Formats: sequence, structure tokens, C-alpha cells
Amino acid sequence: MDRFVFLAAAGLARGAVLALFALSLVIVWRTARAVNFAQAAMAAAAVYAAFAVTAATGSYWAGLATGLAAGALLGAGAERGLMRRLPAHAPLPGIIVAIGLVMVLQAGLAIAFGPEHRPMHPPFSQRPFLIGGVPVLSPYDLFTLAAAAAVMAALALLFNRTPLGLQLRAAAFAPETARLLGVRVPRMATLGWALSVAAASLAALLLVPTELGLNPHAVDLLFVNAFAVAVIGGLDSPAGALLAGIGTGLLVSLVTGYVSASAAPLAVLALMTLVLLVRPGGLLAPKEARTA
Repeated sequence: MDRFVFLAAAGLARGAVLALFALSLVIVWRTARAVNFAQAAMAAAAVYAAFAVTAATGSYWAGLATGLAAGALLGAGAERGLMRRLPAHAPLPGIIVAIGLVMVLQAGLAIAFGPEHRPMHPPFSQRPFLIGGVPVLSPYDLFTLAAAAAVMAALALLFNRTPLGLQLRAAAFAPETARLLGVRVPRMATLGWALSVAAASLAALLLVPTELGLNPHAVDLLFVNAFAVAVIGGLDSPAGALLAGIGTGLLVSLVTGYVSASAAPLAVLALMTLVLLVRPGGLLAPKEARTA
């Protein structure tokens, strides 16, 4: 039982990071009707910016702010400089360009910083608290949960309770009608990409200190799992990203602890396959999402 409690607590923290990265994919889908396959490489570049500022200033918080700003700028730059110039109703060119951007970014990071892992130190202890002699969440896990929850709540408020959120959704689902109503559709697409990559960068910044360290491919596995989470929850559903992220984090932690680490990706793939067979649009996707 002690082992289960420990694994469940670890899975909760990992699930929050997965949910946040999956939410970043949901954001870009809801605002631009696109899947950004370069999300991991762009987030890794933002983490490198945070790493450089932290190393120069000694301040984790300055690095965190820099990483978020770098992610937002990368997202906005990719949309304005690349994605906006592609055919609007043909997904294949966007996928090809995104894959090319991944190759450029990862090669550039390897040239600039080297391929080795660089340790990143968290701002709080990773030593777990003991409750009844059972290790549970650490101070850094609590920080991760709080940061992810705050950002997800802020984004939910933005999209569901503000005029800007309504404009973002209208620009994606009915761009011509939105233009007639005075919405600047290209600007909304740029903002959606900026928010999406900034959220992904935060997820990467929260994850990397708990892994082997930072290298150009440090966020790749997070992207793969988060993409599965977004599909499981529904690409049109922020609530689905949250639910699926927490559930997938618990699943990965329990399978890793009770079976093996190599079995965890298979468990995620099996879960995604099962959900797609039962609900092809995702667990919480609206019925009309598949024809939007």
C-alpha cells in the first residue's frame, strides 16, 4: 500500500505536466485548427533560454520568466513567419514545415549548446514529505501542481469568460464571419500560437529538472505522451486534456512502478487505442468537433 501511495503521488505531479503540455496542443488546435508538431523543439529552445539566463543571473525566477517569454515569441514568430504563408485548408504543408522546423531547432541547439545533458536545478527540494512514514509529494511536486493548476485556470478563464477568448475561438471556427464582425483573425492566430508555445515551455521547464537534464531532445517524449493525452481527452476539449493528463500520469507511474519503465509507453498506446475505438473524437470532445 505504501508503494501505491508513493507511485500515485508521483503520477499526480507527472500528470499535471502532461495535462499542461496537452492543453498547449489543444490551444493551438482551437485557435488555429492546426497541430504543432514542432511544439517539443520550440519548448526545448525556450528552456535553453531559461537555462542561459538562470546561469548568468543565478535567479531561477528570471530564467522562468525568460523561458515563458521566449516560448511566446517563438510561437508568434513561427505563425507569422511560416504557418501564415501556407495554404489554409491543406494540413500536409503545415506538417512538413513543422517537421523541418524541428530539425532546424534541434540541430541549432546541438551546435550552440552541445548534445550532452545539462543538469537543471529546481527552485525547491525534491525530497518528498513523509506522511505516516510514507513518502508522498515533494515541495517541488507541490510547486509543479500549483503552477500547472494556476496556468490552466487562467487559460480556462481567458477562453470562456473574456471577450478576447471569444474572439480567439471565433477566429478559428468561423474566420470569415469573425472578420465581418471586426475580429482581426491573423492577430488571433498569432496570439493562439504564442499562448500555446508559452504553455508548452512552462510544462517543459517544470519537467526537465526532474529528468536527466536538458539536451536538444529533452522534451520529445513529453510531446509524444502529451499528444496521446490530447487525443484521448479530445483536441477540442481543455477539460479532456486535464482529465486525460492526470489519468495518463497515474497510469504511467503505476505501470513503471509495478511492471517496468519500458511497458509504460505501451500502456499509453493501449489506452489511446481503446479510447479511439469507443469515442473517436476523444473522451470529452463535443460531437461536432470531428466535422469542424
